Amino acid sequence: MPVQVSYPGVYIEEIPSGVHTIAGVATSITAFMGRARRGPVNQPVTIFNFGDFERTFGGLAVSDPMGYAVRDFYLNGGNQAIIVRLYNGLPGTAALTVDGMELAAASPGAWGNSLHVVVDHDGITDDVAQQYGLTKNDLFNLSVFQKPTGTGANVLLERLINLSVTDDTRRADRILAQQSQYVLVALDVNNQPILPGVVPAAGLAADGIGGADSPALGANDFIGAQATKTGIFALDQTDLFNLLCIPPDTRGGDVPKTVYQAAMSYCATRRAMLIVDPPAAWSANKATAASKAAAGLSTDLGLSGIEARNAALYFPRVVEADPLRDGQLDTFVPCGTIAGVMTRTDTQRGVWKAPAGLDATINGIQGLDVNLTDNENGALNPLGINCMRFFPINGRVVWGARTLRGADQLADEYKYVPVRRLALYIEESLYRGTQWVVFEPNDEPLWAQIRLNVGAFMQNLFRQGAFQGRTPREAYLVKCDSETTTQNDINLGIVNILVGFAPLKPAEFVIIKIQQLAGQIEV
Repeated sequence: MPVQVSYPGVYIEEIPSGVHTIAGVATSITAFMGRARRGPVNQPVTIFNFGDFERTFGGLAVSDPMGYAVRDFYLNGGNQAIIVRLYNGLPGTAALTVDGMELAAASPGAWGNSLHVVVDHDGITDDVAQQYGLTKNDLFNLSVFQKPTGTGANVLLERLINLSVTDDTRRADRILAQQSQYVLVALDVNNQPILPGVVPAAGLAADGIGGADSPALGANDFIGAQATKTGIFALDQTDLFNLLCIPPDTRGGDVPKTVYQAAMSYCATRRAMLIVDPPAAWSANKATAASKAAAGLSTDLGLSGIEARNAALYFPRVVEADPLRDGQLDTFVPCGTIAGVMTRTDTQRGVWKAPAGLDATINGIQGLDVNLTDNENGALNPLGINCMRFFPINGRVVWGARTLRGADQLADEYKYVPVRRLALYIEESLYRGTQWVVFEPNDEPLWAQIRLNVGAFMQNLFRQGAFQGRTPREAYLVKCDSETTTQNDINLGIVNILVGFAPLKPAEFVIIKIQQLAGQIEV
């Protein structure tokens, strides 16, 4: 706003620069869905390492393949993950009763049956109670133990001190809800905490009963419902994710086709990529695995159409040592491994680099379920099936980078994974970075600001080597003017921004031509 002058002198006016910096979004936040031993149900939880997964979801469990996929993700360079625990039916939560105070395990599952709580009054003095405006007879402590599966002493999990049953700052239900990882005060039918009228006596104890693990998941448990934000739609509660992994519910099992189809459609709406695991039957006979995969791509998965740009299939499954079975080898799906490799590649080279090649090594595995030959690889690659291969010295690597629209005969412009992921990255970054435009006056000053800010974002990518071309003019374009936004668009409240880029495409085929040079012939 111009300065209002009133007296002779010098006036200072700050003029806005018109710069609204567009920050690039994350590229490899990976969502996992499946069963777990414990943890919140249908609530996305962000973790940053496998230790977080162990603390919140109980770690590995023989019956829950999702835990192994999360472990593979971090073994191969994964960083940020979002875990959605699924449960079939009404969750079974362990209950504990201490002198009229009803406690419940913090999350459903049979794990809660091993909980043991003990009440004591140790360390509670008048001085401590006065800090809260109470007497020492108003307070008690609660220790939470885990009972061992065999012989041995209970293991202390946590200790909550200075709790009360009255309506004050130390009321047990509030403190447990904020501080305890293992128990909560149960609620009655009116959603009121079930607390006793008096402080529980020291020495009282209770064990968990009634907790139950989820039965096998069905397709509906994976898909869920958007209205209730369950299943896939639990991810509506997250701000951003880039990759989606859905391990099968059982070892050696498969994800139902309907689940993959729903997930692929959902990923298209969220600008994310779905990592698809190969059906187990493809590798049942090692000698015919490649031909089985080629024949079963359309019938066994049914992932086609434009939305298949947002999905990529990797074959075969991987062989790993299972720490829960004394290191015995077993077969696992590769989705977590691939997501980790993508994260590592993004960090080291950028989202525009294909997550494949000799640098895309696979860690934490003992082998591949099928060792493919060059000819078998050559039969699968033109169909859009990404292979994992074993090479002497180099080890096991990812050796394909095509989307499920990557079949040669489709000639899709998003044939390659890095091209699609780069486009999604640009789309999401610009979507978030141009929110300031809404309700601004729709004329040339605004268009100039848009060109400035979007152009600066694209120029930064060009300098990092994300595009083809020797000059910015060859690499990208940003157009927002009277040609893209007509008077009719202005009347409708629309501003159109045209952004184009020349993507880098991976060198899939390296052809070396060799020729003998004949001796020079003098005439």
